[in-house]
Amino acid sequence: MRIVQSNRFDKRLRWKSNRFEGREHSAGTLTAASNSDLARDQRRHSPDAAVTTRRCQLSAHRPTLADVAAAANVSVSTASLAFSGAGPIATATRERVHEAAGRLGYAGPNPLGRQLRSGRSGIVGVVIGDALRRAFRDPVSTQVLDGLVGTLGPLDLGVLLIPSSNDPDSPAVDPLLESAAMDVAVVMWGGGEDEPVLSALRRRNIPTVLVEGQLLPGVGAVGIDDRGGIAMVTRHLVELGHTRIACVTLPLNRERLEGFVGPDELAAQVWEITRRRLAGMTDAGVTPVAVWQTPASLVEHGATAGRAILSAEDRPTAVVCQSDLLASGVVLAARELGLRVPQDVSVAGFDGIDLPWLGGDVLTTVVQPLTEKGAAVGHLVEDLLAGAEPDHRELPVTLRVGTTTGPVPA
Repeated sequence: MRIVQSNRFDKRLRWKSNRFEGREHSAGTLTAASNSDLARDQRRHSPDAAVTTRRCQLSAHRPTLADVAAAANVSVSTASLAFSGAGPIATATRERVHEAAGRLGYAGPNPLGRQLRSGRSGIVGVVIGDALRRAFRDPVSTQVLDGLVGTLGPLDLGVLLIPSSNDPDSPAVDPLLESAAMDVAVVMWGGGEDEPVLSALRRRNIPTVLVEGQLLPGVGAVGIDDRGGIAMVTRHLVELGHTRIACVTLPLNRERLEGFVGPDELAAQVWEITRRRLAGMTDAGVTPVAVWQTPASLVEHGATAGRAILSAEDRPTAVVCQSDLLASGVVLAARELGLRVPQDVSVAGFDGIDLPWLGGDVLTTVVQPLTEKGAAVGHLVEDLLAGAEPDHRELPVTLRVGTTTGPVPA
């Protein structure tokens, strides 16, 4: 509306000028006409002047691909090929098109137009399994994302990070998930079939990849043998003579509570990753003497768990933690309590990340290929976009024995 009003105001001024300025206005008109004649005369005798005039005309509006094609003396389709990098086009022609684009200030084809033509957004939605402020404190999350983005980048695909809803009183699905344009969705540390995030994606008919989630028909999945990994590290402790082994878990569900967990709570709905890793201890023939759930995989939550578990009168001789950050917190809590690791208590984790704050100690842990896992997710996204059927890809894990586990105390 402001633009229209401004145009009307300018017209009123021009009308007043025509009516009242008389000879001054006529002189101005004659001068403009004379300048126009002079410009035409200059164009007849100077090719450079004609080019300059053409540039001035183009500067009056945003340059288009057609303008670039005209300036480079090629067809619009050839100019388009020069920007897309696809199809047969001579190097000299491509350089001429880009040079013309630089002169005109043309940044490239409109991405919205390209999206409309292709029917794709070029965006992969990545649903983080936690609040972003916590996820980026966890090296596991950042290394997996690094592998994912490093694979999607060369495919000219962007990433939209969507946080998970962590407040039980808030909607279970972020509004972005219901409305944002995306070609494929990746659910980091996905849940089960009744997960609200997965239901929302199914309603939108968006191809989906679950990372370490439940295997579901029609949904791609990339995982690790975390159940087998926990069984390996638990058997390692059993072989050292430990029978009283506690467990510090990842969150059990969306409520993200903190504290000791009883059999009834464990029998209820539990997130897939947490459930599998608890099952790994059972596979090794161990029923934990105590289970402590944490609200997130962070050092401070591991320290809280360690203080509670190791302060008990009949404390366990070993603790299996479902992440390395939690395990490092348990080690720090043991030191606070005056306990020696591993002489008084053994501690093991899961992930295989660097923990420099443990000083000379090297955590016994199950090592998973984090960056490779992210890359595997990216390759599955690529395959889904190419029309492949969703499948399941599992990466192996290995046991790394460090200095934080030892024989059961005498």
